[in-house]
Amino acid sequence: MNGHGSHSLRLKRVGIDTYQEAVVYMHRDCHVCRSEGFAAQSRVLLRCNGVELIATLNVVESSIVSPGEAGLSESAWRKFGARDGELLEVEPMPLIESLARVRGKLYGERLSDADLRAIVEDIAAGRYADIQLAAFVSACAGGRLDREEIVGLTRAMIDSGDRLAWPRGEKIADKHCVGGLPGNRTTLIVVPILAAAGLTMPKTSSRAITSPAGTADTMETLAPVDLDLASIRRVVEREGGCIVWGGAVGLSPADDALIRVERPLDLDSGAQLVASVISKKVAAGSTHAIIDIPVGPTAKVRSPAAARALGETLEHVAARVGLLAKIIVTDGTQPVGRGIGPALEARDVLQVLRGERAAPADLRERALALAGALLEHLAAAPFDKGILRARQILDSGAAWRKFEAICEAQGGLRELPHAAHTRPWPAAYGGTVISIDNRSLARAGKLAGAPRDPGAGIDLHVRLGARIARGEPLFTLHADSPGELDYALAYVKAHPMLIHVERDS
Repeated sequence: MNGHGSHSLRLKRVGIDTYQEAVVYMHRDCHVCRSEGFAAQSRVLLRCNGVELIATLNVVESSIVSPGEAGLSESAWRKFGARDGELLEVEPMPLIESLARVRGKLYGERLSDADLRAIVEDIAAGRYADIQLAAFVSACAGGRLDREEIVGLTRAMIDSGDRLAWPRGEKIADKHCVGGLPGNRTTLIVVPILAAAGLTMPKTSSRAITSPAGTADTMETLAPVDLDLASIRRVVEREGGCIVWGGAVGLSPADDALIRVERPLDLDSGAQLVASVISKKVAAGSTHAIIDIPVGPTAKVRSPAAARALGETLEHVAARVGLLAKIIVTDGTQPVGRGIGPALEARDVLQVLRGERAAPADLRERALALAGALLEHLAAAPFDKGILRARQILDSGAAWRKFEAICEAQGGLRELPHAAHTRPWPAAYGGTVISIDNRSLARAGKLAGAPRDPGAGIDLHVRLGARIARGEPLFTLHADSPGELDYALAYVKAHPMLIHVERDS
């Protein structure tokens, strides 16, 4: 088909943000819609400037586009590098055969390695619409994948994208926390400690899925994180480590697509979690990893038994794909540090790295424990001496200097943003803090605008066991708009046990 065929339309920028989903907008009277019988939500193949893209069709009846035009969502527009008036070629989307295997899984059938490879290849190629991605995520949730299926999914995800390669025989460090604990930004402290110790740690991190901030969201308030593979290699060769967004480099494109639908579903299934974590470690070239599993009544993992089961699966799958993983089970009964939200968490990290008196002691000690365990795991410190070595590096200022250097290498250290509106939430009566609901606190932070607004979130003023007087603030909400502040306040008012204070007798 040539550029002037009957399936060509002229592009018009309509300025609609659909997050990462590619959407094309065509008029109901468009000749392409009529000739092909396209209806709303059809999947179509688009070509422009030598680039192919699969998109979801939205049919419009207003004048936003004329019958001879096609509009693109902002994400699709960027992928094409398009200009108004250019020709866009449109074709029907071929049948996606792997969807039959997804339907089979929904009815309880087992997925073979070949099934999983076909599904993941189609997902990575952008052939699945978001509703089809949601079906696959749901089919894998709730323990529906056995260990061999998880191994198959992990291998397929590794093979679906690019991989970083480092000098043969070199030990490459990595760490991960399974999540569910607000403020747990130890990565930004562990990486510079390991790099300052002379080790290599190319850390690719995720953005938030169900939390008010992911590691990449927090790091982005301090330095650019959307580096390409060549830039990552340059930073790591120069400084020994990096902290970047994995989604910018296509190390596991299928995982990035799945995360996109997990976020609005507020779903983070165990099988997807294991495949996501391990595939990205291997794709980044890691050989040794520490995986932190916080356990608590309102954490993602709620019991020691569940932690053991998840840890065994992570270790099993890691070993099957050549990664030496060590599991560490940690306290998940309350948030780490004080800040919940990208900039507030980054503030805590800077205080720890700079050795400031105001630094949260729990964040500092947690990061030191993980850094120490990783030093021992890589045989860079004797058994039971890793935390001492990590503490020496942090206390000497070497970790802070290395973090500054990493930020500069990634594009420059930034000033932290601040939210325009704050509101303290006072204790209704005096007493002792006996529980903190991690999930509800995270939800309040998200309603305040985090992570979309990097300065938004929550500043936590109490810890478990703390004494508090009536009227003293339990936490402070931060938001960029009055409306978001009101949303968060309404949620807090409806959840009075978000922080449970046992009243003085």
